[in-house]
Amino acid sequence: MKKLISRRSFIKAAIVGTLLLFGKPALATELIEEESSPSNLLLDAATPGETITRDLYEDAIKENLPEGRLRLYRPRMGEKLDVTFRNSKGEYDEEALKAINHLFRCHHHDEETEIDVRTIEFLNAVDKELGKGDNLIHVVSGYRSKKYNDMLRKRMRRRVAKNSLHLYGKAVDIRIPGVATKALRRTALELELGGVGYYPRAGFVHLDSGRVRRW
Repeated sequence: MKKLISRRSFIKAAIVGTLLLFGKPALATELIEEESSPSNLLLDAATPGETITRDLYEDAIKENLPEGRLRLYRPRMGEKLDVTFRNSKGEYDEEALKAINHLFRCHHHDEETEIDVRTIEFLNAVDKELGKGDNLIHVVSGYRSKKYNDMLRKRMRRRVAKNSLHLYGKAVDIRIPGVATKALRRTALELELGGVGYYPRAGFVHLDSGRVRRW
């Protein structure tokens, strides 16, 4: 009998499945090991306490997925991007990923890095949950160079982490016009795909592909 998994777990399974099948096995292995840790049972399968196995990841990826499309706007740079980075079969478009890397670049030094696909998928999952996946997402901050992060730390002290995941292309700060920051935060937390930071005064939410946590 085929096991049933929740929508949230299906999203996680689909992400790992696409990473495994389409050229990013190191990221997939890292996520599987993290999620399967006895101290981090984050995947909620049909049986309480059961982790989703590699078989379930493979089952999930066999299904057609909602295509990975994002509409992005970088206000600081005045740049927009409407891009489909993954099709419904789980195949990634490398040129589209490069375009995202460019939009997410550190504005201070115009420096790029490879953005973690899991961060992009987290952002896409939030977008899908908040509507039809056609929200215009404002990217407040993407990748940060070390020099820029150090400068922010001097200016803002404890509000900026010394080893921020922004340094590694694993984090993004966003807002969506017309969507309350509280609703954006709640949706991201319910997905449990990574870290979620809440900055109501600044009007944005932080998403990252690190361990599931909140602040």
